[in-house]
Amino acid sequence: MATMRLDKLLCDLGLGSRREVRDWIRAGRVALDGAVLRSPEQKLDPEAGVLALDGKALRYQANHYFMMDKPVGVITATEDPGQKTVLDLLPPELRRLGLFPVGRLDKDTSGLLILTDDGDFAHRVTAPKSGVEKRYLAEVEGVPDAGDVNAFAEGLILGDGTRCLPAGLELLGGDRCIVTVQEGKYHQVKRMLASRGKPVRMLRRLSIGALELDETLGPGGFREMDQQELCTVFLDRKPKTQA
Repeated sequence: MATMRLDKLLCDLGLGSRREVRDWIRAGRVALDGAVLRSPEQKLDPEAGVLALDGKALRYQANHYFMMDKPVGVITATEDPGQKTVLDLLPPELRRLGLFPVGRLDKDTSGLLILTDDGDFAHRVTAPKSGVEKRYLAEVEGVPDAGDVNAFAEGLILGDGTRCLPAGLELLGGDRCIVTVQEGKYHQVKRMLASRGKPVRMLRRLSIGALELDETLGPGGFREMDQQELCTVFLDRKPKTQA
């Protein structure tokens, strides 16, 4: 792995600000394989030995990936002067990692949101050519029917001329349905349903690719994702079989 400055490495771990980690290093609190390091500018390979702070081993990660159950009322942004953002839900040590949301969910939409510091990964997930499906549970005004299912399957043209790719619409009975899209146009799911005379009252993202929201997180809850989960983002979701 390429070498990097010691102070940057510690900052990338979310341990503290650049000024804080420099003070720690100069105070002799950082060691590599037991040898104290005192130069913030020193370059080293993060994987070449055991790095420790105050005797506690540190694990370096080039990138970080978190799953969040975004709550209603929070905006999908890294910062905003007047509104609470998804990053405001994280503790300080995670906010220092430089995380950002992959795609976006409207303020009044809840559900699965991925946060990362990996730009390449985010682009792969959101790029239309990747064909990554996003599934949403919707509650609407009115009752979706077979005509709506067919219209979604054919691909809708919205009132402003926006063309939507063919999408899935699964009827759940009454005012509830599942919408599956491969795009991320502005307010797309809401606009598609509204174009069929079914304005959305509630919208919740359930999955991205084959990655499903961990419902145990609860609104605003989050956890780190493992490599296996990351791979499922780019896989097709298989319908659950009925028992």
